[in-house]
Amino acid sequence: MTTRAGTIQPDERRSAAPALAWLPLAALLALGALLRFVTLGDQSLWFDEAATWELTRLPFGEMLGALPHRESNPPLFYVLEWLTTRAFGDSEFALRLLSAAAGTALIAVAHALGRQVGGARVALAAAALVAVNPLLVWFSQEARSYELVALTSALALLLFLRALDDDRPRLLAWWALLSALALASHYFAVFVLAPQAAWLLWRHPRRRAVAAALAVVALAAAALLPLLLEQRSNPYDIAGESVVLRLVQVPKQFLLGYRGPLALPTGLLGAALIAFSLWRLATCAPRAVRERALLVGAIGLCGIVLPLAGALLGADYVNARNLLPALTPLAVALAAGFAGAAARRALAGAAALGLLCALSLGVVIAVARDPQYQRSDWRGLAQALGRSDERRVLVISPANGLTPLRYYRPGLAKLADSGVPVREVDVVAVATAPRPGAAQELPAQVGETFPIGAFGPPRRSGTDRWVALAFRQPRAELVQPEPIAAVRFSAEPPSVGLLPADR
Repeated sequence: MTTRAGTIQPDERRSAAPALAWLPLAALLALGALLRFVTLGDQSLWFDEAATWELTRLPFGEMLGALPHRESNPPLFYVLEWLTTRAFGDSEFALRLLSAAAGTALIAVAHALGRQVGGARVALAAAALVAVNPLLVWFSQEARSYELVALTSALALLLFLRALDDDRPRLLAWWALLSALALASHYFAVFVLAPQAAWLLWRHPRRRAVAAALAVVALAAAALLPLLLEQRSNPYDIAGESVVLRLVQVPKQFLLGYRGPLALPTGLLGAALIAFSLWRLATCAPRAVRERALLVGAIGLCGIVLPLAGALLGADYVNARNLLPALTPLAVALAAGFAGAAARRALAGAAALGLLCALSLGVVIAVARDPQYQRSDWRGLAQALGRSDERRVLVISPANGLTPLRYYRPGLAKLADSGVPVREVDVVAVATAPRPGAAQELPAQVGETFPIGAFGPPRRSGTDRWVALAFRQPRAELVQPEPIAAVRFSAEPPSVGLLPADR
């Protein structure tokens, strides 16, 4: 039989349909990658990222040996980051490349999770929520382990759901492997893995296969335990004043990220949209979708409630970044509320989902465009210090600023107690937010008097993100850390560094 040119035959339609079905996911992946990669190197490194850089520039064995004393996380991220920086260098872009790739892959995993929970529309809703979520975009642009654990724990959750629908032991084996990788990414993965393990013990028909899978996860946890116990003695700074305050901040940060415009109005609108999703889940979603969404949402809530219980018992590590493994399960549960109803009742849910995604996208764009919502500007300060043919002493506030400033001025070192003779002392500070969600503010003005020598009135330079006072005198004089640290911008003790002459 002959056909007219250009006519699509039935077999061609069948082959084209699957490809067209993946176009919406491809568009969301492209959007998510765009949000994560285009501005990946724009912001300055902050303290924790600079600590990652200092650790991963060591030889591999030395890096592993330093982990117990210099970090509070397990080793998988640092191993992968060490390999990434050897392949792509240690620019801001390269240091964050692993996290950006993990964050983009998480969109596809959220899509697969949504399909397991409620079908194609829930899958697209989950992928959309993850693609534009401000907190997930933020940590996709940070050289730390948080986005990696979000990815590995979401993959473990996907294998958990598939193991519930298909009792072949190999799915449990894959769940065990992904669970072990999640634990090796961040210790807090245990709080979303524990309820999965309990549910498998209760509901899965192959008890011996479940026991074997749990034994693998237990062995992985036991292998990490000595490192965890050794790292407990490391200083760990929790942002915020009280566990209650930090817990209240978690839903806001899960929804709108750390900082953004009009936090109260956008927060209220976001809360209303979440309430609408939960109402639709309870009243409009089919029973099977509702039950699966509630299971996934409960696992996400365990990722928040169990760390809170630990904090009340004295092991207080509660903040949004540590709780990030809980975010994707909660987003998938919300997606089921927005998109899990029958097609004839889908319009209102789609409109609410679109509004929440637009709200999230607006926050992401505002953070990318406005420096006041971004990380501290150590790069700008380092550039402003300029070049000099003489060495200089730097008094740096906050004290841990020595590490990120050293990334941009590699010769910077801590000033020895014996001191050095110099003609110039620069007292510098970078604006930081006192807690996530707060605006960045420069510390109070430092006094103009100097405790030693004939250093004259300072030459001031700065922006709304950093400030520097340059004290000079005609001849070099011995400067030591203890007396010079009295000239500082903040109440907390600064760090005192020595910047070598530029050749």
